[in-house]
Amino acid sequence: MALAITDATFEEVVLQSDKPVVVDFWAAWCGPCRMVGPVIDEIATEYEGKAIVGKVDVDANQEFAAKYGVRNIPTVLVFQKGEVVGRQVGVAPKKTYTDAIDALL
Repeated sequence: MALAITDATFEEVVLQSDKPVVVDFWAAWCGPCRMVGPVIDEIATEYEGKAIVGKVDVDANQEFAAKYGVRNIPTVLVFQKGEVVGRQVGVAPKKTYTDAIDALL
């Protein structure tokens, strides 16, 4: 399962991580987000110990969604050493996300 990331935990979990971090910005009412969600959960399991994979519910946590210009969901951001190194807006195949992580490992 992907880690639930909130505005309160974002800095510690994402920005201070020494591993690559994948963050899925989503909302419960968003149909395409429900398609991406299970894929993100699979990736979280597959990359456990190698990368951090989490989700931010944009309805409850708007600070970092706004900071990183997330206007459409789902948006998946990839972070390395606190910097955004990848962005995928909309639904994409699982390989798109895993390739982004693999490039950083």
